[in-house]
Amino acid sequence: MRGMTRVLVVLNALAVMVLGQGQIGAQASALPDSTAKKIDQVFAAWDHTTSPGCALGLTKDGAMIYSRGYGMSDLQYDLAITPASIFHVASISKQFTAFSVALLGQDGKLSVDDDFRKYVPEIPDYGKKITIRQLMYHVSGLRDQWELLGLAGWRFSEDLITEDDVLKIVARQKGLNFNPGDEYLYSNTGYTLLAVIVKRVSGKSLREFADERIFRPLGMTSTHFHDDHTMIVRNRTSAYEPRDGGGWKISIPVFDTYGATSLFTTVGDLLKWEQNFADGKIGGLALLKEATTSAVLNNKRPTNYGFGLSMGTYRGAAYVGHGGADAGYRADVIRFPQQGVAIAALCNMANAGPGALTRAVADIVLEKLEPVPAVPASVTLTQAQVERRAGAFKKVGSDDVLWVTASGGRLLLPAFGVALIPRNDSVFMIREAPYEFHFVRSTTGAEELRMITDEGTQVYQRLPAFHPTAVQLQGYAGDYYSDELEARYSLVQLDSNLVLRTRKHPDMPLQPVFVDGFVVGPLGTLRFTRVGAKVTSFAVTGGRVRGLVFARRSSTPSAF
Repeated sequence: MRGMTRVLVVLNALAVMVLGQGQIGAQASALPDSTAKKIDQVFAAWDHTTSPGCALGLTKDGAMIYSRGYGMSDLQYDLAITPASIFHVASISKQFTAFSVALLGQDGKLSVDDDFRKYVPEIPDYGKKITIRQLMYHVSGLRDQWELLGLAGWRFSEDLITEDDVLKIVARQKGLNFNPGDEYLYSNTGYTLLAVIVKRVSGKSLREFADERIFRPLGMTSTHFHDDHTMIVRNRTSAYEPRDGGGWKISIPVFDTYGATSLFTTVGDLLKWEQNFADGKIGGLALLKEATTSAVLNNKRPTNYGFGLSMGTYRGAAYVGHGGADAGYRADVIRFPQQGVAIAALCNMANAGPGALTRAVADIVLEKLEPVPAVPASVTLTQAQVERRAGAFKKVGSDDVLWVTASGGRLLLPAFGVALIPRNDSVFMIREAPYEFHFVRSTTGAEELRMITDEGTQVYQRLPAFHPTAVQLQGYAGDYYSDELEARYSLVQLDSNLVLRTRKHPDMPLQPVFVDGFVVGPLGTLRFTRVGAKVTSFAVTGGRVRGLVFARRSSTPSAF
C-alpha cells in the first residue's frame, strides 16, 4: 500500500464556508485550477451537504498549497467540514507519544533501551526484558489492549474506557504473544504504557508534556491529546458509520485513555508536524532520523516501522506515514521526503479509505512516479470451482484460522468482510488491499493457502472437515472463566449447534474447524484442552491476542 508541478508557494487564505455543491469548506489554492479540480474529483463522492466527508491538506516544502473540506462536520446542525475542522485521528497519535518519550531520553531522564517495567512495575515480569524501544516498535509481545477489553465484554461504542482500565487488564496478563523482538505485531498496549511512562518520568500528563514540548513550539494551536471525553472542543467534527438500510448513525469513541489514540488535530496542524522532520526544530535531525529508522527483529529482518511511523515506497517514491481508525473516524498522513510533499486526509465516516485518498492525491501532484502496475484481468469461475476452494485454513505454527466461504458464485473472507477476486482458479486478490491469495499443493500434497502481503507470506493449511455430533458438542458445554480478563463465558448447546454467551452481547455461534477447535467470529479461535476425555479449558487466539486461557468451572451453563 505503501517533483511536483512548479507552483507559486503561498499561504492559504482563511477558510470560507460556502454550503453548496462543490464548495464546502473551500480555501484559496496555490495550485493550477486544473490540478485542484483533479484533486477535488478524488473526494467528489462526499462533496455535498448530505453526508460526512473529509478534510484535505497538501504542503510543498512546508507551505500549504491546497486545503479543502468535503462533506459535513455535523449532520444534525448542517455544519460543513473545513480545513480548520478538528478530528480524532486515532493511531496517528502514536508518533507523538513515541516522540515525547524520545525527548525525555534526549533530556537524560530515561533511555529508550531501559526495561519499561522500571517505570511501570505493576505489569508482570515475563522472564524476558522488554524495552521502551520495543514498545514503540510493536515488537514487545504484549497482548493488545483493545482485543483484551473486547474479549472481556467491553462495548467500545457504549462503555467508557480509561487509562486505569487498560492498566488493570494488562497487569492481569500471565503471558506474551511471543518473545520480545521475535515478531512485529501491532499492539496498542505499548503506547498506553508509553503515555504512563511520560507522566511518571516528567511529572506531567502526556497531554501537558506534548503541548509544552511539541504542539505549542510548532504552532499546532488546534491540537491536543484528548484525556476527558466530556470536554467541549470548538470546531470538533462528529463521526458516523453507515446505518443498515441507508443513512448514517453517530459513531464516536468513548475514551479517556490516550497515547495509543485520542489525538485531536487538524490537517494544517498535522502538516506543520510533518515539516518538522525536514527542519528539525523539535528534537533535532539526529533524533528525527532515529524515529524514521526501521526496527530490526531478532532474526535481522526489518519491520519498516519506527517511532509510531511506517516507512515504505509508493510507486517508487519513499514515504513515511501512518493511518488511524477509531469508531467513525478515519485518518491518514503521508510524507514524501525526497519531493518535499506531505498530504493529510482526515475523515469522519467509517467507510472512508483515507490511505487510498492520500495516495490518489500523490498520483496527481508527484512527478516521476513509477507506472501503476497493471491489474490482471479477473475471470469468471464456475460454482464448482468456487466451492472447491472454500473451507477452513489454519496458519502454520498458530491457531489463527482463515475461514473462506462460497456464496453467490464468489469466494468470501468473512473475517475481512471482503470478496476474493479470481485471476484464475488458484490465484485471487482483494480489491481493498494489495494482497494475493494462492491456493497451492505443498510438497507433501496438502493444500495450502498462501496470503502474500507487503510484509511477507503467511502460510495456511487446509483443515479437514470437522462435524461433531450432538453428543460431542454437549461435552464442550458449560461455564468457563478467565482470571486474566475477569470474564465468564457460557457455552450452550442449542439443537445441533454450540453458542457462546457473555454479558452485554448477543449469542455468538461456534463454527467447528478442527478437532477440539472452533472459530467464533468476533473473538477468534477457541482450542479446547482435555484431561483424559474431559474438556477442562480452552485458549483463545485472535489477531493480536494468543493463547489466553479460560478454565472450565462447570459442565452446566448458567444464566447471565
